[in-house]
Amino acid sequence: MATMNQPQQPLIVKVWKSIFGRNPRLNNLTALEEFIRILILLLFGTAFILPLVWMLFAPTRLWQDMYDLTKSPLSVGPLSNYIVAWNNIALFGQGLLVTWTINSIWYSITSVLLSVAVSIPTGYVLATMKFKGRQFVMWLTLITMILPGSAMVLPLFLEMNALHLVDNPWSIILPSAFAPFGVYLSYVYYSVTLPKDLLAAGKVDGCNPWQLFWYIGLPLGKTMIATLGFLTFNGAWNNYFLPFVMLNQKKTYNLPLGIAALMNAGAGSPSFMREYPINEPEKALGGLVMIIPVMIIYLVAQKYVVAGLSAGAVKE
Repeated sequence: MATMNQPQQPLIVKVWKSIFGRNPRLNNLTALEEFIRILILLLFGTAFILPLVWMLFAPTRLWQDMYDLTKSPLSVGPLSNYIVAWNNIALFGQGLLVTWTINSIWYSITSVLLSVAVSIPTGYVLATMKFKGRQFVMWLTLITMILPGSAMVLPLFLEMNALHLVDNPWSIILPSAFAPFGVYLSYVYYSVTLPKDLLAAGKVDGCNPWQLFWYIGLPLGKTMIATLGFLTFNGAWNNYFLPFVMLNQKKTYNLPLGIAALMNAGAGSPSFMREYPINEPEKALGGLVMIIPVMIIYLVAQKYVVAGLSAGAVKE
């Protein structure tokens, strides 16, 4: 007898039940313990959400009101102030914000494409093939991952200077694209989830190593590719310190470095930076411009990102 398909619950209902729903392992909690559990979750959630809410409301207010202690920090002004704040930052430095946004998109997308093109095959080879020097490559990858990113900035600067790439977009793209984390993520994923029998069957059918990767390894790694792409995009989009060291011309800035220039715009700034008023509402709107693309991409790709991060957790 055919069963009726149950209607899917809205996302907000699923989130609410996952947070506050009764877990079978918590059946023995008293009412007081349950209240404390929910209270702690609400406190942590509020601490994370409040800054985002403030950033969303701030562009609607006048900068004088933001220093008025008699008004609530979360008060909302006319929505027309959004247009005023946007016009001010859009015309800042003769339209530098648009240039910085285009630069960030270019840097991030190119980093993602290069990272996927390099890290996925490398991790696949390390996971499925035995060759001389394999252990050395693995140790080198792990050691490089352990080093803090700030410690690598000076060696990267010297390397890019030797290649005459300082103050060039490629000095930002190449280090972001060839990060060791992508190689290690691919290695772990293929080591745990790729059935060896499937590769053996492909070899019996006459597939060479490249065909095994293209027709078996790559299709099975879609969730991992989505995860790597999102993490690489997020890292490249939010990258501040490396562009700060590598880039000198304001027209080559990415958004984080440009937003920092926006924050510092004031009486001591060059005249082209003081042509339009940059106050707290404009700075808050600049922060929204930074975080909205990442939020949208994550909401669209969250299913694949979560699946990719958990795919290698259990070996069957």
